[in-house]
Amino acid sequence: MSHVQSEPRAEDKPMASSDWSFLLIVSSIWGASFLFMAIALDDFEPGLVTLLRVGFGFATLSLLPAARQPIPRLAWRRVGLLGVTWMALPLSLFPIAQQWIDSSMTGMLNSAMPIAAVLVAWIGFGIPTGPRRLGGVAVGITGIVIIGVPEASTAGTNAAGVLLVLVAVTSYGFAASIAGPLQREYGSVPVVFRALGVACVLCLPLGIVDAVASTFGWAALAACVVVGVGGTGIAFAIAATLNGRVGAVRMSLVTYIIPIVSIVLGVLFRDETVTIWAMIGTAVVLAGAFLSSRVD
Repeated sequence: MSHVQSEPRAEDKPMASSDWSFLLIVSSIWGASFLFMAIALDDFEPGLVTLLRVGFGFATLSLLPAARQPIPRLAWRRVGLLGVTWMALPLSLFPIAQQWIDSSMTGMLNSAMPIAAVLVAWIGFGIPTGPRRLGGVAVGITGIVIIGVPEASTAGTNAAGVLLVLVAVTSYGFAASIAGPLQREYGSVPVVFRALGVACVLCLPLGIVDAVASTFGWAALAACVVVGVGGTGIAFAIAATLNGRVGAVRMSLVTYIIPIVSIVLGVLFRDETVTIWAMIGTAVVLAGAFLSSRVD
């Protein structure tokens, strides 16, 4: 009697050294993106920042021949949904939120992404989970409360900003479960290129309105170029590749480094202050993320 051994899932394969390199690169780029968005918001309105970000990202990937590889029509619905959940919605919410909260705080709250990824993968996509991961989710939610509740009442911070970041992070959780299968089927660059195209169309109306209300600044434009080319075009393509190789939950481990980068850059270049409660809360969230990413 013959036994057919099924191919192990991406979520169950050990991570290679190249996977860890991708993880470090993406998390560092995204951690710095919050600083560049804060610089852009000094002159540009949020809708314009988002439109320029996705526009420059789309233009960057359009230069790669791999981006033009065909994708079957039946996959376009999922690609469009990825454009909404991974780009248009969260990338619109982050600059709006940063009108009320610091870039370092945004990065710290972003550390909840693995928690959202586990919940969405389990509830929305039926990916098996276990008591250890669910315990990690509980720990992570506790950390979010420690970060968000005190910060929502301090000077220069608003509860609406905290809420918008959490909505954006939840949207990332949906996107992580969509991006992996698409990348494995059709390649990361063609998928991200088309998803960014969808995001450009969706972000265009608000971007035009906010362009009229914005003042011009060379620093703001340069920041949008950096966050668009690096933080959107290049980083999203690498992240989609990583997602396909290691799975949605472990790809979300980029959030271990994102808050560290955002805190350091925010303090050094924006004179931001970080409370002890925010630091404790971030540590608790990361502990929950670690538990939720482990195999039961």
